[in-house]
Amino acid sequence: MKHLYHLILCYFISLAITKADTDSDIQPALDAVYPALVRIHVVSESGSDGRMQKNRGSGSGTIIHPDGYILTNHHVAGRATRMTIRLADRQECRASLIGTDPLSDLAILKIDRSDLRDPKATLPVARFGNSDAIKVGDVVLAMGSPAGLSQSVTKGVVANTEMIAPGGSGGLSLDGEVVGELVRWIGHDAVIFPGNSGGPLVNLTGEIIGVNEVGIGSLGGAIPANLAKNIAEALIKDGKIKRSTIGLSVQPLLKTNHDSNGILVSGTLAASPAAKAGMVAGDIIASINDRKIPAARAPEDMPIFNRIILESPVGSTLTIKGTRNGAPMTWNVLTEEREPMQPREKEFLSWGITARNMTKLQAKEMSRADANAIVIKSIRAGGPTAAAKPAPSAGSLILKVNDTPIHNIDDLQEVTAKITKDAKEPVATLVAYEIDGKSYLTVIKIGIEPDEDPAALARKAWLGVSTQVISSDLAEALGIPGQKGMRVTGVYPNSHAEKAGLKEGDLLLKLDGEEINATRPEHADVLAEAIRQMSISSEITLSLRRNNESLSIKVPLERAPASTSELQEYKCETLEFNARDVGKEDRLRDKSDESEKGVLITGVTNAGWAALGGLQHRDILRSINGKPVDSIETLKSLMQEINKQKPSHITLFIRRGITTRLIELEPTW
Repeated sequence: MKHLYHLILCYFISLAITKADTDSDIQPALDAVYPALVRIHVVSESGSDGRMQKNRGSGSGTIIHPDGYILTNHHVAGRATRMTIRLADRQECRASLIGTDPLSDLAILKIDRSDLRDPKATLPVARFGNSDAIKVGDVVLAMGSPAGLSQSVTKGVVANTEMIAPGGSGGLSLDGEVVGELVRWIGHDAVIFPGNSGGPLVNLTGEIIGVNEVGIGSLGGAIPANLAKNIAEALIKDGKIKRSTIGLSVQPLLKTNHDSNGILVSGTLAASPAAKAGMVAGDIIASINDRKIPAARAPEDMPIFNRIILESPVGSTLTIKGTRNGAPMTWNVLTEEREPMQPREKEFLSWGITARNMTKLQAKEMSRADANAIVIKSIRAGGPTAAAKPAPSAGSLILKVNDTPIHNIDDLQEVTAKITKDAKEPVATLVAYEIDGKSYLTVIKIGIEPDEDPAALARKAWLGVSTQVISSDLAEALGIPGQKGMRVTGVYPNSHAEKAGLKEGDLLLKLDGEEINATRPEHADVLAEAIRQMSISSEITLSLRRNNESLSIKVPLERAPASTSELQEYKCETLEFNARDVGKEDRLRDKSDESEKGVLITGVTNAGWAALGGLQHRDILRSINGKPVDSIETLKSLMQEINKQKPSHITLFIRRGITTRLIELEPTW
């Protein structure tokens, strides 16, 4: 609560800018950039526990192109499946992901103009400034939507133009990429909070000079605009960033080296372009294509060299000059395309796993001859893969399924489709996998587990009421000391007991003239057990007491209904919830009758589509997209139809307690 109070206080303080300050100081910048500021609401996916889990988040961005392109962070929208944009004038519209780059932590979105009030209207656009021109002490403005609040602005000064994560670790890691290898942040003390990510850092002339990304200590860190502009243009043009690598790692010069320029080679990857050119650890690189390398004395100097390699054209030859043990050296190195450090994972429901392609770098790290395998990222507890003996674990490599080699995700998708086609139950499948350099064979039953229809218990006679024992203390309190029997705590709707006139609070004293011998809690089943011994077609006579009046009521017995544990349950894999038919016990608890149709929600998977939409345990699902759901069989049929049509929106009508509501879901197909 304190944190929330502090957040709200800081937010309103940030808005408390005097008119004098605004007129003389920041108003030009506000006029230039604030209209182009957007708030971004995101549903994103990431692999965990054997499935793609959904999460909601928010961030900020800036419209940088008249066609509606928005610049933001990769960590805000790079894994988005759905995005809603709120403009400064409070219009809301959808947006699509055009391209994303984890290494720079930048992404480009595009506004769906069809959602705007006037699709042909001119959009406000902010322009880039020269981030190389900023100096420590310059006044800057951080614009964005802290914690998902409305667009706001805070004011500060540039504290550092070469900020990196402490300890030289590179800091922020996204999808396996260490952002600090490429980015030196602009440090500033304008107040930012989570939600400011992706928003612009602006100078007083109204130019974007950075993209806010991180908070380190009391400072915010922004990606320099010159780097962001180049990345944005490439993403708009190609939808991705192509970078070069030569398989080389470097570090700052040793303290004993007093050269005026250069960087130290710390190693090369086997069979990499650098290794093939003859470069080894200990070499000093002084220039690349006649561009001198400033002396690297600290971790802050590393991104400068990395950018030269990364931004070189793929397939070009670099002429690298330097020294080895003081002797001059020249190496001609052919660049090759750099792979993503972690390819995007995919969900395989019928396996109970998420998995991703293997990279060449991973193959080298594992001393493998090639990258022809896929890597298991996560496994669902109790799923088909987890149940195998022996069972693969996260990090295992799937090499072969039956007789089919698995080189990549597409191979696994194809072979899985063939195995499960027309299958009525899981298919036992031979799988070859590797972990820690050891090769294993196992059998995995591929396919979604069938719904179990529990064998019904032998149906015996049933009275249709729930009861409690009339204890000696209760009898004393009711003014009938020493009385034995049962008190009715509930009458099942539409039961023979209800039709015969039994009511909640009735004291049942005799069954067919025999005293009901119940006085202690352990006698709770005495009446029910006596009823179960009778024929289903029997009619019994109950002697009872109601409001000091003695009554005798005849009640026909009936077959016991299915217990809740016996009712068929359905797991909706698409929307990620469990449901079953509504039982007699449910209707007694909710005091509803048979006229209310629907199914009971018995579980909602955390971070699934249903959970994101707000569906909850014990909701009664009445309809889907306007079509009534009166049983689990109907629900199955409707979901089969939905899985074929793949609509962008699914509307559930539910009852929750005494209220009803509509829930809108937006699954990604």
